[in-house]
Amino acid sequence: MHILIVNNTRIPVKYYGGTERLIWGLGKELVKLGHKVTYLVNKGSSSDFASVIYINYEIAIIDQIPEDIDLVHFHFTPADLKFCKKPYIITIHGNYYNDNEFDKNVVFLSKNHANRYNSDSFVHNGLDWDDYSNPNFTIKRSGFHFLAKASWSVKNLKGAIDIIKKTKTEQLNVLGGRRLSERVLKMGPSYVFSTKVNFKGMVGGLEKENYLNRSKGLIFPVLWHEPFGLALIESLYFGCPVFGTPYGSLKEIINDDVGFLSNKTDELANAILKSEQFSPQTCHEYAYEIFNSKNMTLQYLNRYEKVIQGNTLNKSNPMNKLDQNNEQLTLI
Repeated sequence: MHILIVNNTRIPVKYYGGTERLIWGLGKELVKLGHKVTYLVNKGSSSDFASVIYINYEIAIIDQIPEDIDLVHFHFTPADLKFCKKPYIITIHGNYYNDNEFDKNVVFLSKNHANRYNSDSFVHNGLDWDDYSNPNFTIKRSGFHFLAKASWSVKNLKGAIDIIKKTKTEQLNVLGGRRLSERVLKMGPSYVFSTKVNFKGMVGGLEKENYLNRSKGLIFPVLWHEPFGLALIESLYFGCPVFGTPYGSLKEIINDDVGFLSNKTDELANAILKSEQFSPQTCHEYAYEIFNSKNMTLQYLNRYEKVIQGNTLNKSNPMNKLDQNNEQLTLI
């Protein structure tokens, strides 16, 4: 099968980029399984295992699909999709709060993500762990980490700091934002300049991995329905249990062996004080064995075959069926 993977970014990614890591791992696994892969991505991209075509933004995406393609895997919804002559699927990577209908061949990132749009079509994300260094479980761990865009209010850096402040001695490394960004400054000086909080900026690659490999756990008190959360599985891979809110995919991904979920600050603070009860090895093995790019690819291949046979992934067009106002989600 010749598969075209389409995304409006550049690959490979060196430091940041969730979708880029996913489509890179997906393409590598497809090639290992005997398929041919072509990427239609932004200028400057390259690949040593697949062909690469640069998107021409002066021409419709649909008109840039090569004739010898058997299936197209979009990672955004292109304009004029109705004119696509090839079988296709679309992975939905985010949350949408309007009443627009999705295409019948969409795939969401988790069961919760799909159900919120009246769908049961989902594939869990998986990463190519060969792209990461091996965790070292002999290293002494100290402090916790927050891994997300610090300026994005739904990721709730303020809540993570509140949890740390409830403890006497623990500290928090903030990975993923500038200390003095406008939105972070709005939290106030007691948060931004706390001696218990260390802003490390937008770290990536080995630098990020070193922080995770020395952390006691991820504090992830999101205030939205997380579609999946790559920070969860990256942290678990490096032996870090997850302490977060029970929203979106978290109840689906985080079980009692690898983390603790609550919407109460006191309960989360008490849980992190007992972080040693979680085995770093167990956390690592869970992420490594379940959330890897091969498992993800096999699931996608199942969807590819279904649409090539003329079937759709959803019986009806998915659309927002619930009030998904994030203000309803709290950390108290």
